[in-house]
Amino acid sequence: MGRFAVISMTDKAAARVREIVDGRDDAKGIRLGIKKGGCAGMEYTVNLVTEPKAGDDHIERDGAHVWVAPEAALFLLGTEMDVEVTTLRTGFTFKNPNQSSACGCGESVELKPADLKALAEARAAANAA
Repeated sequence: MGRFAVISMTDKAAARVREIVDGRDDAKGIRLGIKKGGCAGMEYTVNLVTEPKAGDDHIERDGAHVWVAPEAALFLLGTEMDVEVTTLRTGFTFKNPNQSSACGCGESVELKPADLKALAEARAAANAA
């Protein structure tokens, strides 16, 4: 089965991560997190990673590296990361099964944590494989 992955990335998302990293000398990837904010309660955060933090979940696809902050793992479990390009913006999108609603502008979301037991079982199954 392989390594446990909190999230998955589409080809387009992996290409965008590589594009972002390639433009910066010391960048190794990006780090996803969540913070309280916006009209729906929570916002996704995306930051450049120069030094990975111990304890972060690591996802790699085609040379694109994404780390997930431990406090965000429960809220992001099962999420598919993609990229959307419109005339107004290019940005990451998140198909998140833990999302219960979003604000009208799409900048913030309401997230319910995944089952902690499901997260632990998924990690254990991946580590056993």
